[in-house]
This record gives sequence, structure tokens and C-alpha cells, in this order.
Amino acid sequence: MYKKIKLNNGLKIVTHRMPNMQSVALGIWLKTGGRYEFDKDQGISHFLEHLVFKGTKNYSCRKLKESIEGVGGSLNGFTSEELTCYIVKTPARHLNLALDVLADMVINPVIPSGEVEKEKTVILEEIKMYRDQPQSYVYELLDELMWPNQQLGRPVIGSAESVNSINRQDLVNYKNAHYTASNILVTAVGLLDQDRFNKRVKRLFSPLGVKPLNTFEKVTQAQDKPQLKLFNKDTEQTHMALGFHAFKRDDHLRHALAILHIVLGGNMSSRLFNEVREKKGLAYEIGTAIKRFSDTGAFMVHAGIDNSKVIDAVTLIMKELRQVKEKLVTEDEFLRAKEFYRGQMVLALEDTMDYMLWLGETSATLDKEYTLNELIKEMNKVKKEDLRTAARMIIDDKKMSLALISPLKDIEEEVYKLLKVS
Repeated sequence: MYKKIKLNNGLKIVTHRMPNMQSVALGIWLKTGGRYEFDKDQGISHFLEHLVFKGTKNYSCRKLKESIEGVGGSLNGFTSEELTCYIVKTPARHLNLALDVLADMVINPVIPSGEVEKEKTVILEEIKMYRDQPQSYVYELLDELMWPNQQLGRPVIGSAESVNSINRQDLVNYKNAHYTASNILVTAVGLLDQDRFNKRVKRLFSPLGVKPLNTFEKVTQAQDKPQLKLFNKDTEQTHMALGFHAFKRDDHLRHALAILHIVLGGNMSSRLFNEVREKKGLAYEIGTAIKRFSDTGAFMVHAGIDNSKVIDAVTLIMKELRQVKEKLVTEDEFLRAKEFYRGQMVLALEDTMDYMLWLGETSATLDKEYTLNELIKEMNKVKKEDLRTAARMIIDDKKMSLALISPLKDIEEEVYKLLKVS
């Protein structure tokens, strides 16, 4: 069962003991990311995450990696729109070492001036890499359409201009403002003594002072007509990302949307995979995806389409989206999708790292911890009618945005005509 405590300075600790495991996964979560940034420092959360790995008060860059990898563990980090996280998975007997390393990274990063300039070059190359990958860049174009002139519509990695403008003092100031106790959650899952772990966390993090909780500006979504962005590039395929504004992270229809996603494009049994790829051969890659944030979300259809079959593929995708709004899904596919959803949750939570990531994200964003049984109980209440309700609320031509990366030119008008689905 979970143990959750809150220190006097506002830092939270959530642990889950899995006595049959031999490993432990540890995460330090910070409520900061792309949504907490200003235009001038866009990408600074991601930049700082990189620099934290370059050395701390007690560990050199090399020693950080060797300390964890030298005992069979793995060390990593990531930055998203709403969170930054540093993670370790290690044999359980080395939990104290893992905690000491991660705590020093968060509390005492050195941020060397020379490394700032070197890492700036690395990140600029990372930006170029994503731009060169149309299956990635098409999502960036879609975000710009869905949330124009807002942080959700900008890449977490930043732009070449913003990254070039960031200096060491900017990084130090950002760290001091955002890496504070009230914005930190420490999670550990696996074979551990929860009380001992909590005491060690308290000893390491209690010196952090009390500061206000980070906040970000909520999105505005005033879209009133379909939007289309065509980016011409000499590619072998046309890459598409179709998006609709959807539900926030804790919406009561979140499970219905998750099951609808499975029915439409969540696996190889889905409607889009069968109709677009298997039956018609219009695309190799086809599926759906969901994004969830604190105040909004997105439902997306993505595909890599034969350049000669773009109109046929988009037409068929629109047909499937229209149909799921009009008719209830069949009992067979509904039950299969629910069972797939349940099974994927069970399989994921067998691994200490996956369990820690799920627990940490939920606790950090919602300040709530679910058990697997609670989730399954909620999911079991979903009815076929709920899927249609979710589809009707989301699949709206006024809230539709389509991004295409393609060598084809002068197809905007013909494609735009297909974006009327209601």
C-alpha cells in the first residue's frame, strides 16, 4: 500500500512497497516544464535538465553516471510540458546511493559555465534532429495550430533563438525559482523500507526553504473553424497529425476516451489500422494517441501515408471518425478494448519503473494516488454510450486541426474540404 507524507517545507513523499521485487525505482518530480516558461526563456526547463547531469557539489559528471551504472542501475531524466523528472532504477540494496545521487542533482547542481555553452550546441543539434524527422516534427506543427501563441503550442525543447539566448545566470535563477521544496515530489516503488526511506529523504531535503508553489497560465481554446497547415518537404511519405481539443487529466470521461482510442487506433485490432492499412493499403503507420494536461487535452490521429493516396486516406479517416459519433461501437469491440485497456495497465504495473512513473505523474499533477483496483473499478463503469458521448464532445469540425508534412503542393483546398465531420 502507499505511504504518503508531507514535510514542513512542503515537499511530498509517496512510496509503494513491492516485496516480491528485487529492484527499486526512484523519481524526483518537479512541477516545472514548458508551461512554466516565458517566451524569452523557452526551453530553459529542458536545458536545465541537461545541465544537472554535468556535475553536482559532491559528484562530477562522470561520477554521477559511474555511481549508478557501477552497481547495475540506470540513470535518466525527462522534461515535459508540466513536469521535470530525474529517475533511477537500481537493485534494491543500492537505494540509499540512488537517493543521494538524485538529491544532489536536484539540490546542488554546479551548472559549469563551460558546460552551458557545450550543451547549448548539443540541444541545437537535437532541435535540428527533430526537424529532420517528419514523424516528430508534424506534432510540433499540430501543437502550434491547436494552441497558437501559448506555451502548449511551443516545443518543450525550445527554439534555436531562445536556446541561444539562455546563459548560465538564467539557468541558476530558474533553478532557484523552480527547484523548491513545495514543487518537489519524491517517489519510490519496489523493495524498500518505507519508513527508513522517508527519514533519509527528510534529512536530505529539509534544508530547502519554504517558497510558493509554481503556477502556469491556463490555456484558451477559442477555435471556431477547422485549421490546416501544410509543410512542404521532399519526403517519401506524407506525414499527418490530426488533432482535437479533448479532456483534462482527471475528467470523468477520461476512461471512455481511453477505450475509444483503443477502438479507433490504439492497436492492430483497431478500426483505423484495419480499414486504412489492412484493407486499403493507404498507410504503413496509422493510429491514435491521447495527451492529457491539467486543464485540457488532445485526441490525435497520426499516419504515414503513401503520397499518391493522401486524399483517399484522409477521406477514410474522416469517415471512421464520423461513424463513431453516430453509432455505438459493437459489443465485441467494446469488450475487447476494455480488456486490452485493463491488461495493459496490469502488465505495466508489474515493472517497478513503470509503476513509479505512473504513481509519480498522478501524484505530482493531481495530488492523488490510485490503486490498480480503483482504476479497474472506474473503468468497469464505462458503457458504450460513454464512448459515443466522448466522441461527440471531441470530434467537432470547429475544434479540428490538421498538420501535414508532404512533398505535395496545392492540395490544401482539396484536403480542407474533407475536414467537415459534423
